[in-house]
Amino acid sequence: MDKLRAMQTFVAIADGGSLTAAAKALDSSLPAVVRTLAALEEHLKLRLINRTTRRLSLTEEGRTYLESCRHILAALDEAETALSAQQSEPAGTLTITAPVLFGQLHVAPIVTGFVQRYEQVKCRLMLHDRVVNLLEEGVDVGVRIGALSDSSLVAQPVGDIRRVAVASPEFLARHGVPTHPDELSAANCLRFTGLGSASWTFHEDGRAFTVPVSGKLEFNQVAPTIDACLAGLGFGVFLSYQVAAHLAAGRLRLVLEAFEPPPRPVNLVYPHARLLPARTRVFVAEAKRELKARLGGLPA
Repeated sequence: MDKLRAMQTFVAIADGGSLTAAAKALDSSLPAVVRTLAALEEHLKLRLINRTTRRLSLTEEGRTYLESCRHILAALDEAETALSAQQSEPAGTLTITAPVLFGQLHVAPIVTGFVQRYEQVKCRLMLHDRVVNLLEEGVDVGVRIGALSDSSLVAQPVGDIRRVAVASPEFLARHGVPTHPDELSAANCLRFTGLGSASWTFHEDGRAFTVPVSGKLEFNQVAPTIDACLAGLGFGVFLSYQVAAHLAAGRLRLVLEAFEPPPRPVNLVYPHARLLPARTRVFVAEAKRELKARLGGLPA
């Protein structure tokens, strides 16, 4: 019995959820997959999978063996990748996802430069203000802002993003600079549904608290919310990268800095236990370096 092939088959069955899915993933026949699984169980003298007419489920021994198989196959892939890394030129199609405005400002220039440097690479940049499931949607690399909940992803930290309250100098000249977030409940606030439209969160003495806010304008996109803030129509709360250029130019001013929530982490993420092709590995390394530089240049 080819033990390596048997391990690959067993992992494919577990990942695909069926013998048919495993056969398709391995470009094999269903009878061959069935024979390989039977031979593996006979060799181990253990049942790895409980099979019924409707579904497959791993036994306790099967779950333990699956974890070992993943480690062994990943180690083999890593060894082979290390041997060929220096000779491997990035090529093929790379799919990346990021939040819309962050992607426009910071990820798109990196992707454009990457394609210019590597002529054999094609890139698809998908910008969404939602959490994209990398495996289900066929995405190679993602940019995530905020705490990570998916432990199946490898995360490369690249910096932090602040959540800031701002207003235009003209608006502050007319209405005054607030000294405590509670004052915002009586002010005209420009609300963006992506960061909360009914209340804004602040921190004081290590504890979070919310302030109810209201105003004449509410948007479901950040860009017009920023435009209204620039026009002097009220206070706004944004992620720091969204208003960095306006703060640097003096078109907006920070307020209530002492009450800001803790910064949100920014990570490059990609699937665990996947053999990374050169295009992904090189892009992650370059994007990590460039994003660290870009985020390091945002207002402190």
